[in-house]
Amino acid sequence: MEIISTPIKYDVISRLSVGDMIALFGYIFTGRDAVLPKIVSLINAGKLSEAGINLQGAVIFHTAVSPAGVGPTSSNKFDIESTIPALSKAGVKIHLGKGMLSQKTIEALYEYNSVYAVIPPVTALLESRIIEKRVAAFPEEGMEALHLLRVDGFPCIIAATHGRSIGAFDKE
Repeated sequence: MEIISTPIKYDVISRLSVGDMIALFGYIFTGRDAVLPKIVSLINAGKLSEAGINLQGAVIFHTAVSPAGVGPTSSNKFDIESTIPALSKAGVKIHLGKGMLSQKTIEALYEYNSVYAVIPPVTALLESRIIEKRVAAFPEEGMEALHLLRVDGFPCIIAATHGRSIGAFDKE
């Protein structure tokens, strides 16, 4: 298992392969269909830094933060998957979620030296790995606001990198 700390350096992504198991340490953002399009709007307007958000070497976990804990949501929902290329271009290195992404999104990940990792939907395990959490932006969205979590060993599996995905193994 590869240990990866945030912010993530360029060379870390280049050495990952589909199927690799990783453990994340450091700060990660959370967001899903309510907030990720708002982040892309800030990127497009050139106002990301004004909002106090730095995505360089970042991780975004496709989830909400509820009193029950965190668990992955489907990354292939339109309002989530459609944001992955812009977020990757803005510096996000790892997108965490569940579900299969389109080939177009997988190619965008490759273009921007980013990866997609799946995380098992085990809320109790993930909650035990969160050291700190706070709302980073859009508090009006409640549990779907952009949160910043400090994690200690989040377990993940690389599902798409370098233009390939786990789904591609089915076609070989």
